[in-house]
Amino acid sequence: MNNSVNEASRVEIEEANSRSRIALPDGALVPRIGQGTWNIGNDASRRSEEVEALRLGIELGMSMIDTAEMYGEGRSETVVGEAVQGIRDKVFLISKVYPHNAGLKRIAKSCEDSLKRLRTDRLDLYLLHWRGSVPLEETVEGMEQLVQQGKITRWGVSNFDTDDMEELFQLARGTHCATNQVLYHLGSRGIEFDLLPWQRKRQMPIMAYSPLAQAGALRKGLIQNEAVKEIAAAYGASPLQVLLAWCIRAGDIIAIPKASSREHVLQNKAAGLITLSGKELRLLDEALPEPARKMPLDII
Repeated sequence: MNNSVNEASRVEIEEANSRSRIALPDGALVPRIGQGTWNIGNDASRRSEEVEALRLGIELGMSMIDTAEMYGEGRSETVVGEAVQGIRDKVFLISKVYPHNAGLKRIAKSCEDSLKRLRTDRLDLYLLHWRGSVPLEETVEGMEQLVQQGKITRWGVSNFDTDDMEELFQLARGTHCATNQVLYHLGSRGIEFDLLPWQRKRQMPIMAYSPLAQAGALRKGLIQNEAVKEIAAAYGASPLQVLLAWCIRAGDIIAIPKASSREHVLQNKAAGLITLSGKELRLLDEALPEPARKMPLDII
């Protein structure tokens, strides 16, 4: 790139949109970069800014928005609900159910409560936030009932390791799972040993949360890494943009970085214009290598 990646024109962004989609198992196309909403809605004084940021992201093609009933105990969903008013059909909307609400007696109410806060009649994707004590068979049955009722279009899971996914796929309708949302960034590569290959074999994309390692906070020194800084300088980008470009490098991973301000939304979108070279990827591998053995699944 000759210019700073932050100065990408709207034409470049639109071109990036056309080549930045990923297919879910049912063929639905979704953006490689979406918008996460963890902690959004917790500060009432920032509500207008957060709504504006989400709407800008949608306008720029980051039309997948991920939220959860857990986020601020519904406050995040209310902000998202305001942001998508009038443009709901342009948005791929995701929410997540608490594990203790994922049984047949509670999942329908949890879903309905989320729909009310989001001011919509359906979710494009509903995820089990993490595995709890409710049997997987019961959660799958609840999810399938919600699909039949038109409350959700598809369902998936979050924070599932390979053995959890294998168990899920042993169930009659467990293979209907659309995705698995897990922690994944340059400083947390454990899924590359077995979970990522397992899902690739089944053409089920990983959805990466905290792809920026919470602005580097999850791995101290990550954004100060010399390799990351060197590559960022070469693109006129920030280290965080390099982390995001790395996360989506293979074209089959969905990243949902949080962006609660206009500036962060623009930076995230511009990161999608970065195509790291083989040499740059090798440099990052040397600095922060892929795992050589099975690692416990990172969860935050």
